[in-house]
Amino acid sequence: MLGLIAGALVGFTLGLVGGGGSVLAVPLLVYFVGVPSPHVAIGSSAAAVAVNALMSLANHARAGTIKWRCASVFALFGIAGAFGGSTLGKIINGDKLLALFALLMIVVSYLMLRQRGSLGYPAVRLNRENFPRLAGAGLTAGALSGFFGIGGGFLVVPGLMFASDMPILNAIGSSLVAVTAFAVTTAANYAYSDLVDWDLAGTLVIGGAFGGLIGAAAARRLSKMRGALSAVFATVVFAVALYVLWRSGGALGLFTHAVKSA
Repeated sequence: MLGLIAGALVGFTLGLVGGGGSVLAVPLLVYFVGVPSPHVAIGSSAAAVAVNALMSLANHARAGTIKWRCASVFALFGIAGAFGGSTLGKIINGDKLLALFALLMIVVSYLMLRQRGSLGYPAVRLNRENFPRLAGAGLTAGALSGFFGIGGGFLVVPGLMFASDMPILNAIGSSLVAVTAFAVTTAANYAYSDLVDWDLAGTLVIGGAFGGLIGAAAARRLSKMRGALSAVFATVVFAVALYVLWRSGGALGLFTHAVKSA
């Protein structure tokens, strides 16, 4: 039951903000469901997020919000980064991984709030100017998403907006192409090390199927209000980051040390 609830929340987030599935999934599995190993939580959530992202991708494709060529370049270069990042992430201590994960979420939420009023260019197309930016941003986002064991939507959305100047609704739909690719790559890498609980991943998928439908519908409604999606996106990411730091003593200690050092 807890897994179904967690999956529904993950699916809703994927449909609403085009990512953030693992931002919720990893903390939920560790602190709410009670998975003892952060690495198993990461591997299992990556497998579930891959399937849930694919479901949400279908919803956005029907709505016509995806810039396929830009998204494909971003995803292809990101797959290489995701493989390298996930290989490194498997050998890092789980608590430290969660702490660094939370700090990264805080930075991204701040950046999203700063650009929440950006309208973007709805007719954006893949060209010689944005190809290098899309490739570089994809490689970076893929490496970070693989390292932290996440689908990486909260990295992909701002990355697509920065690289191509597309509106946030298009970035949300397009991000799911990369989220699916990154999550599949990460899950396969963790499964190779036997760090995926397939029964739990299946439970998350079932819950996520229902949450994703509701989230995608909410995203289309919120897109009519300028900056609303960016504000929701940043708020969700920031809140989960604070929760992770609060619940993990090791994570809180690392955060305090980083603040003192700064």
